[in-house]
Amino acid sequence: MSDFPDLAQAATAALRDLFDPTPLQRNEHLSARFDADIWLKREDLAPVRSYKLRGAFNAMRKVLARRPDQAIFVCASAGNHAQGVAYACRHFGVRGVIFMPVTTPRQKIDKTRIFGGGQVEIRMTGDYFDQSLAAAQDYCTQSGGHFLSPFDDADVIEGQASVAVELLAQLGRMPDMVVLPVGGGGLASGMRRYLMARGGTDFRFIEPAGGASLRAALKAGAAVTLSRVDSFVDGAAVARIGAVPFDHLADVPVESVLVAPEDRICVTILEMLNVEGIVLEPAGALSVDALPDLAEAIRGKTVVCVTSGGNFDFERLPEVKERAMRFSGVKKYFLLRLPQRPGALRDFLEILGPEDDIARFEYLKKSARNFGTVLIGIETSEAANFARLFARMDAAGFVYRDITLDETLSGFLV
Repeated sequence: MSDFPDLAQAATAALRDLFDPTPLQRNEHLSARFDADIWLKREDLAPVRSYKLRGAFNAMRKVLARRPDQAIFVCASAGNHAQGVAYACRHFGVRGVIFMPVTTPRQKIDKTRIFGGGQVEIRMTGDYFDQSLAAAQDYCTQSGGHFLSPFDDADVIEGQASVAVELLAQLGRMPDMVVLPVGGGGLASGMRRYLMARGGTDFRFIEPAGGASLRAALKAGAAVTLSRVDSFVDGAAVARIGAVPFDHLADVPVESVLVAPEDRICVTILEMLNVEGIVLEPAGALSVDALPDLAEAIRGKTVVCVTSGGNFDFERLPEVKERAMRFSGVKKYFLLRLPQRPGALRDFLEILGPEDDIARFEYLKKSARNFGTVLIGIETSEAANFARLFARMDAAGFVYRDITLDETLSGFLV
């Protein structure tokens, strides 16, 4: 522990060859909302729009210091780590071979290629990350390349700790609480180690509900592999916390680890975009998303939230908006049993409220039946409108089923 602050500071100093410290900004909107002094450490404003460049750069720097003739660096990634590795490869003038799943969005492939310039070769391999990872590791064995882990590496963790070095210098004092997103654990373990060595603060660690690998590991007393992962928060949805990071996080109280529902994260993404003009990817919004859960604990305190990334593909915006509306209760889908007679649809339309808007309507007439089923989606201005709408439907004798939260039915029909 005693050497780690010096190593983190050395990594931070070396990073100044690439970019200036990312801003630490007080957020007036969040501070007023939660009656606290809330600051955002804007890693979404790093050159590759995430903190991942820090760890990739530091690991590459230290490998080249030990082995100047190391010519090939290899990684497997479909996102921010790939872009960080590509950027570092161009800086050091070494060759990078980056394995990506075939399903990786074109935007991420193009950005990785741009950051790497002529130094990077991208190999599209496998439909899933695990297949890309296996191919990358096989290639390392055959080529003598050095594999750059996104988080399970001591040098990477040192690099990620540079976020804490900058934060403390910029704020000028230790905050009361630091709120950190957790994926593989590299950022969380690095920042925690550095700040604890400098006197300590209170921490909260935020994971997506569909990838809470740190929480599972703390409960089990060892790293475990989740049987199922929701990949929506692709920058933090990790099936297994890294072994090296968990060595430094194993004593974290499990109650300090919070989980964020994926649909609620969508609400936060839209709020930060519409109110603050800040573009955050799902993983980058985790720390801000947890603030309502921490409202009582942070009142009157100085809190730093790390917004870890802003690589948001705007083609995902319709999905984010849809999920946010469902979570907020202002959009619902239901199956309506409608009599097959003239005027039946008009009867239903007449009970809609002035703020109720039909966003989806699918009806298949069955000539041999007296009733047909309608898939209908309704948007409204406030969640309370649905209670009033359903009361009018009940009074009118309509038979319906709300399928908004039914993953099987809504996934198949919507």
